[in-house]
Amino acid sequence: MNRTTLLLIMLMFLSCNNLSDQEQKVFASPAGYDLKAPVRYRVRESMQEISGIEAFPDETNMIAINDEEGRVYQINVHTSKAYPSWKFAKHGDYEDICRTDSGWFVLKSNGSLYEVHGLFSDSASSTHHKFPKEGKREFETTYFDSARNAIVLVTKNAPDDKKEGMTSAYRFDLATRTFDTVPIYRLDNAEIAKLAGTDMRFFKPSAAAIHPIEKRLYIVASVNGLLVITDLQGHVQEAYNLKHRLFLQPEGLTFAANGDLYISNEGGYDGTANILKFTYQRK
Repeated sequence: MNRTTLLLIMLMFLSCNNLSDQEQKVFASPAGYDLKAPVRYRVRESMQEISGIEAFPDETNMIAINDEEGRVYQINVHTSKAYPSWKFAKHGDYEDICRTDSGWFVLKSNGSLYEVHGLFSDSASSTHHKFPKEGKREFETTYFDSARNAIVLVTKNAPDDKKEGMTSAYRFDLATRTFDTVPIYRLDNAEIAKLAGTDMRFFKPSAAAIHPIEKRLYIVASVNGLLVITDLQGHVQEAYNLKHRLFLQPEGLTFAANGDLYISNEGGYDGTANILKFTYQRK
């Protein structure tokens, strides 16, 4: 048996295992949504690595970033025309964007926040706020919590979290423009796995936002294929498995004011990047 044939057999085996795992999982939806029936918006080639979105100022427009350019884009989901964009920093690994009462912030994978000035103008720039805690950590998730007047960053990968089976969240105080070095809460990975009915060692969030009506936190995790809902103190309440053929690589999440949910998917190796809209049916 040559190496090519062996490789094909191994790929077929892994594919069958993945299909089997997907078939065994339960796929449900949170109250108010049908995760099987989105409106799908494809995005242009410039946003195939879309990694963070914010609905602004309405459901027609999404403010977004891609992984590498240090540039903010405005996506009109109803047109295929070129997207306006604004350069705020040099190239880097940028993972999420959020709008606060005091402006726009972009998250870098090392936990740094870039406060964007002059967005939507020809003179966009940024102030760099460095995450102060020592040790290697990876972040993909940030969201604005108005009650705390803070931006909250949720770890994707941290050695101390792995040892304890937890996922930590840190606060960036908007009044003082400083980070807390002690987590404001920690998510219990075992509890998430139990609710989802899945075998999961580590929880790896990729985006989050607070529901404008329910006042709960919705977290999407691309690696885990999960949508998790918690209260604002980090107590896990619900967890839902996501079908891979619909959620290829979910890296962005945002809400419209009426509760409509938007999740963006990177293009990855097996698809085209898109933004999925799930209409909210108020309970």
